[in-house]
Amino acid sequence: MKTLKTLEPLTRRLLEIQRVNSAASVLSWDQETYMPAGGGAARAEQIATLQGIAHQKLVSLETERLLGGWLDLHTGLPLEQDGELWDESSRALLREVWRDYSRSKKLPSDFVMQLSRECSLAQQVWAEAKAQNNFKLFLPSLRTVLSLKREEAQFLGFTGSPYNALLDSYEPGSSVAALAPLFAQLKAHLIPLLTKIQQSRLQIDDSFLYDAYEQARQLEFGRLVLIAMGYDFEKGRLDLSAHPFTTSFHPTDVRVTTRVYEHDLPSCLFSCIHEGGHGLYDQGLDPAHYGTPLGDSVSLGIHESQSRMWENCVGRSRAFWRFFYPILQATFHHQLRAVNIDQFYTVINRVKPSLIRVEADELTYNLHIMLRFEIEQDLIEGNTNPDDLPAIWNSKMKQYLGVSPANDAEGVLQDVHWSMGGFGYFPTYTLGNLYAVQFYEQAKLEIPHLEDEIAAGQLMVLRRWLAQKIHRWGRMFPPEHLSQRVTGVSLSPEPFLRYIDRKYGELYHL
Repeated sequence: MKTLKTLEPLTRRLLEIQRVNSAASVLSWDQETYMPAGGGAARAEQIATLQGIAHQKLVSLETERLLGGWLDLHTGLPLEQDGELWDESSRALLREVWRDYSRSKKLPSDFVMQLSRECSLAQQVWAEAKAQNNFKLFLPSLRTVLSLKREEAQFLGFTGSPYNALLDSYEPGSSVAALAPLFAQLKAHLIPLLTKIQQSRLQIDDSFLYDAYEQARQLEFGRLVLIAMGYDFEKGRLDLSAHPFTTSFHPTDVRVTTRVYEHDLPSCLFSCIHEGGHGLYDQGLDPAHYGTPLGDSVSLGIHESQSRMWENCVGRSRAFWRFFYPILQATFHHQLRAVNIDQFYTVINRVKPSLIRVEADELTYNLHIMLRFEIEQDLIEGNTNPDDLPAIWNSKMKQYLGVSPANDAEGVLQDVHWSMGGFGYFPTYTLGNLYAVQFYEQAKLEIPHLEDEIAAGQLMVLRRWLAQKIHRWGRMFPPEHLSQRVTGVSLSPEPFLRYIDRKYGELYHL
């Protein structure tokens, strides 16, 4: 039996490559948090250089030589020499290294550096354009990044839509053909449910959420919740950024960010919980496999399931607030002294079509994703002129959510993803919502009295279950296989729709 030990020359090579990528990630994190505004151009070159080096090392003759000793380089299948078979972990590692190598081999190193450089610069222009509410300022950068992403799709190759090549980067094996019917099923259910809720006689006053809440205390409470979730501050940080995100350089160095507004209590609170879910996944990866696919997350859909589970299934549950609301109420006694726990639960779960995706309720959130999915697919396929994006965005917002942005900062400029070249990223948010409910329902079946534990503030019981079932495996199993292992069934929208119907049926007396 051939084991991972046999592959040590290859894993040493992969570790070297990962260290270069991690260095680039540190620079990217700093760009979003502490870098002075004037450092942007130099930083773009630094990141591009490192990512170019990592790419060159991955597609080099040395890497090819190492892979050729254990793989058929035409098919990517392991070579079973002398009747000696590979163990499961080794086969998985070879499968995933081959995927990374074969995709990267199609991209010229000069192109990789150019794309990295332009995306780094575009992120800085996006931040300025959003602050100035000026889409036209961002438009030239968007055109450049869009052109490069179309070129990337051509390099990678695709069946059907060129968008499939980019989607596969974030959610292996997914495609427009697979997503379109799934999204259609969600839309057919969610829009009528939204109409019923809007016709409900229940009026929810959420004004107290927008009183003045001291920012330092908001951050303190967010940090307290992260610690209860099991986020290890000896191996992580909490910082501020324009758009909350999580980045990992190693399981022992995982960093989350949030944003805090004095007159918007939910923003900091739920972004801390959301990013904490991502952080737990990255801290839960096996450090012994760092640098290899077995030490990396399997897909963004699975990664997003962890953040959405903590944010929604846990963080918006009655059980969670039985423990944490008295602490929050004591932290902000003046603002919350007259608000009981039932009122608070109702308000944080209200359905209120909104302009901002990251602040959307559980029902309307997926409509935000569908809008973006449709727009970016048309952009990559060349069916939409980037000049027309503000008008298209506003029209779809009105059609799906019944609201219209007053300006581009709360409309087409609200997300960072297109500036960083993240075309194909958005659909993974909806996949994450679906996986989250399936995983959480399974956790409740396997963990006796899970919600009683949560109500007692004992969140680590869920964190340990997730680490055992999902985090530690890295890319050992493809997303669909992992779902089957954890829940016994393939991904389906049905558990999510039942969860939504039950939750909002009770809340709005439907």
